Amino acid sequence: MFRLRSFGVHSCRLFHSRAVTRDQVLDQLQVCSSEDQVFDVVGRNKAKLSASHVGCAVGLLWQFQRERPQMLRTVELVRNHPQFLTLRVLAENKIGLMDDVSVVDMLYDVLRLNVEQHDSLVQQLVTEAWNRLDRFQMPTLSKFAVCLCDQFLQNSPLMGQITDIVSQRLNSIQDARVLTTLMVSVSSLVSPPLRDALIVKADSLLDRMDTHHFNNPRRVVQFLRNIRHIHRPLLEKCNRILLQNIPHLDAEHISIVLGLYQSMQFNNCDFRLAAKRRLMELMDTSADPATFTKLFASLGPMVGQEIREGLESTALLLADELNAHQALGVLETMEEMQCRNLQLINKMAGIVFKNLETYRAVEIARITQTLILLHCQNPEIFSRLRIKLLHYLQASVYPYEVTMLTRVLSMLPSSRLDEGVLTRVSAVIPQCNLNDLNTFAMVVAKWIRNDPSYRHNTPSRYVRLLQSLNRSGHERLHQFDRLDVLLEEAKYLSGEWFEEMLLEESMVTTRRLIDQISWTNVPELAVYLTRTNYRCDTLLDRIAAVTIANIDKIHYSATYATLLPFAVLDYDPPTAEEFFDVCVQHFTPYISSLDPHLLVLLAYALAMADYFPEDVIREIFTVDFLAKLDAQLETLPDALNMRVRLRLMELNRAVCLECPEFQVPWFHERYCAQLQKRVNSSVSAAQQQIHKMLGDVLGSIGCARVGVLTPYFYSVDFEVILDRQLRPIPYSEPSPLHIGENGKVRWESKSADRERAELPPGARRVALDFLDSKSFCRTSRQMKGEAVMRKRHLEILGYHVLQIPHFEWNSMELSTPDAWRDYLRKKIFMMK
Repeated sequence: MFRLRSFGVHSCRLFHSRAVTRDQVLDQLQVCSSEDQVFDVVGRNKAKLSASHVGCAVGLLWQFQRERPQMLRTVELVRNHPQFLTLRVLAENKIGLMDDVSVVDMLYDVLRLNVEQHDSLVQQLVTEAWNRLDRFQMPTLSKFAVCLCDQFLQNSPLMGQITDIVSQRLNSIQDARVLTTLMVSVSSLVSPPLRDALIVKADSLLDRMDTHHFNNPRRVVQFLRNIRHIHRPLLEKCNRILLQNIPHLDAEHISIVLGLYQSMQFNNCDFRLAAKRRLMELMDTSADPATFTKLFASLGPMVGQEIREGLESTALLLADELNAHQALGVLETMEEMQCRNLQLINKMAGIVFKNLETYRAVEIARITQTLILLHCQNPEIFSRLRIKLLHYLQASVYPYEVTMLTRVLSMLPSSRLDEGVLTRVSAVIPQCNLNDLNTFAMVVAKWIRNDPSYRHNTPSRYVRLLQSLNRSGHERLHQFDRLDVLLEEAKYLSGEWFEEMLLEESMVTTRRLIDQISWTNVPELAVYLTRTNYRCDTLLDRIAAVTIANIDKIHYSATYATLLPFAVLDYDPPTAEEFFDVCVQHFTPYISSLDPHLLVLLAYALAMADYFPEDVIREIFTVDFLAKLDAQLETLPDALNMRVRLRLMELNRAVCLECPEFQVPWFHERYCAQLQKRVNSSVSAAQQQIHKMLGDVLGSIGCARVGVLTPYFYSVDFEVILDRQLRPIPYSEPSPLHIGENGKVRWESKSADRERAELPPGARRVALDFLDSKSFCRTSRQMKGEAVMRKRHLEILGYHVLQIPHFEWNSMELSTPDAWRDYLRKKIFMMK
């Protein structure tokens, strides 16, 4: 049945009810209710069709498609219809007669109808729009920018001109939709001043827009993700608007937002919990492949095992209906969920295998990595993937792509290294950033380990490649003249090559740029120092000074990252008391706004530094907070979930031991017992040496207990009891642990459940701990905050703590058994 179409269809805007003469072709188009009717009108009126008619017809074709669900769209049928070819030819011939808006609308519509970007119509429309660019109104410019992004022209000179126009006319934009669309389109080309101006403008327009237009804040979040600039106030404003719209969001929009948040490491508790509830509501109505894959990607990682199994069963039923990209989305979500459903893994792998020719290079890399992590057992698939990876690698000219493909190739088992890979890697090294260089170094290390010829002859090809990596890394560090750029490349670097070859040099560069440390980059610099475990007093002093002077400008949620290196590296700046006080005072008014897991991590960092703000502690150890934390943890990735639970236990222990006046109960006994059962304990060679020698030093091995669990579940390497004359007192019970020949620890009893024997008058309990390199800051002999806190707590528990640093035990001075025994005697019997 025909439906009357609105006169407001965008491609028909030149015609209106006040026209002096009626346009019969336009009248016929306006009453069309399907594509076939549009094509029928076109076929009957070919000779009469004007530029406006063509634009109206193409606009209607896309409008009909847009109004249907994704699975019911018939774009391929429309594009292949003979009359659509007629429309394309007519449009191409009449481009010069179209007004500015119609040119862009036509380009937008034909791209939505999947006309290829190399098609002559698309190319002529782009050229015509480029020629008229300077006179475009901002809404038209915004739509044209979207069309360029659809053609992967984000970094083109044309987009550069659009970026310049946006910079000049920014004050004239009063529509949030126009602004946010332009922000996303030009995000790869914005300068820092334009970035800041766009953020200010977006913040202003979001306050004035209808809050039901949730795509505007979503695009702002996408802009912040694209420019890798976490502007917390604007991000939280967007989050509040999105949170208000949760009841109106479908699975696709929720999936987009959660994906953006995940890439920005923004785990907002309220949004995740609301999104989880909404997705649970949508489960029964998400039966088509397109909707289900979005639901699966969003909900799967946030739910428990029972619901996961239900989602996996549905995925198995729908598997044959999934297209290539839907299958890849499901597969990657399965990896995130750590799925072990072999039937589903094999089914999805088979679908991906059938569609390998449709995937781009980055998607082939993602498929390979995902199947490896899912432990897929299909040699044929991996053989084909290897061929595809090598093909894309040889053809690629982008350093990031070569890096990604090389890294994934190194994950595949191979008896030999393809020479073409080495050649390609060598060619792109001069263009690589520090992340790329670090990835190549890790790959080379893996090649060396797996190359059977390495043990028998000098693999000069590896040596030359490593030398080239080292040289390029140092040259790049010397070239940095902006601290922000250095931090962008270096803040997530790790691995032996970086630590051995570039870490020291990177700190030299950072100190050279110390005057550029400001309140805007303090959190990122702090994260970098924390990750590297590098204690540089000069840089830490500068961070403290900048923070104190600019604390009001730093977002309260960034307080955790800012103070973390001081706690982890156990460093007190000259203004330590003032520094910690201003940080605590800054975030305390916002305690209820902080995500529960972040508040726990923040409180634990303060506890390491021996700070226990009463308001923070009392907030955390309330029933309501712990319930909210528990709900949030269910939605977080498993690794972060376990980390936060462990930090909560350690915070609970620290408060019980150091702040008994807060009267916080110890409620982690069962958790610690379960954790102890799961731990596969082992001891180092040095600890085994100490164990064997303690019997000689103490006169009897029965005078030392191994692996003692203290109250509050600290594990002490060796416990000794000395009387008032410092003579060892033998234990009446055997050691609860036994160290086997393989260095594994075997439990023989639960010492944590047994009350400790009372000490004789004047006796002292001694804890002897071996400290490996993890207990010390890198490149120094300063103990880290966790080791210092542990010693503090053991002393509260009544121990006299003796520590054996690895650099003393493994020194040249202690190179004989007699020297080691003498060292232990002095430690134990000459203590103060």
